[in-house]
Amino acid sequence: MEFLSEYASFLAKTLTLVVAIVVVLVAIAATRGKGRRGSGQLQVQKLNDFYKDLRERLEQSVLSKDQLKATRKAEAKAAKQEKKAPPSKPRVFVLDFDGDIKASATDNLRHEVTALLSMAKADDEVVLRLESGGGMVHSYGLASSQLVRIRDAGIPLTVCVDKVAASGGYMMACIGQKILSAPFAILGSIGVVAQLPNVHRLLKKHEIDFEVLTAGEYKRTLTVFGENTEKGREKFQEDLETTHDLFKGFVARYRPQLDIDAIATGEVWLGMAAQERLLVDELKTSDQYLAERAAEAELFHLHFAQKKSLQERVGLAASMALDRFVLTWLSRLNQQRFW
Repeated sequence: MEFLSEYASFLAKTLTLVVAIVVVLVAIAATRGKGRRGSGQLQVQKLNDFYKDLRERLEQSVLSKDQLKATRKAEAKAAKQEKKAPPSKPRVFVLDFDGDIKASATDNLRHEVTALLSMAKADDEVVLRLESGGGMVHSYGLASSQLVRIRDAGIPLTVCVDKVAASGGYMMACIGQKILSAPFAILGSIGVVAQLPNVHRLLKKHEIDFEVLTAGEYKRTLTVFGENTEKGREKFQEDLETTHDLFKGFVARYRPQLDIDAIATGEVWLGMAAQERLLVDELKTSDQYLAERAAEAELFHLHFAQKKSLQERVGLAASMALDRFVLTWLSRLNQQRFW
């Protein structure tokens, strides 16, 4: 028992020291980073080179020396002829959107769209590889507005869904003139949901008062701590229905072929069933589509990499260090129990 008591005391002191160091580092970073705005850089990769490298690596392993030599000779001859009379190839700009509940990837998407719109033409194409199960209404509304910029500029937009594009994710997908889906990707969920707990009865049981003061009849409809009224519930439901109607109207505008009332039930469908309901146009993975396009067009992958501020870098490093420290000591404690 004495050993465990001393061990716990040592652990508490060490944790206190680590937390103190973290606080000091974050404070220093906050002071140095005050007034600065985060920046980033647009990274561009030519995907044709990527696919070419894949093929050449495979050829080196599969073909005989004579076959490989003949292949390289033919490629060199074709490249020489192409250099004399360069063919006019369309360009395909490839973007990625991996959406969380706050649609945080919008911060990068907006810069990527701005960049490509500065030079893209009507005979080019934008391909968005989209993965999102949806999230906050206003966040995905902004993300969708970035894709609308592409449509409004008259540039063809193709959306590829390999895993999921539901709710806010489908709000983004529907903007594409063409939606491609993997056979078992999840699509749909054209609905709105909101939920929150209410602990008013628990507070009342323990004689704890919670006051909610508002100016405006519907400033607060449902609350977590206060007593909810039927009138408040009705107004909250009315707001949900209004949002749902806006969602349906938005999808119907860009996918007029849909029977919007039949599919805007909040249900989801796998790719094959979604195609039957016209939620998608074709069953095809993004890998297949881009490999096909690479044979006839120049593919450029765009990614705007955010440059983290000193405060963010220090905070992330401190958080990771603290996680490692806790896991190490928990592991040691578990080992102590087995000794």
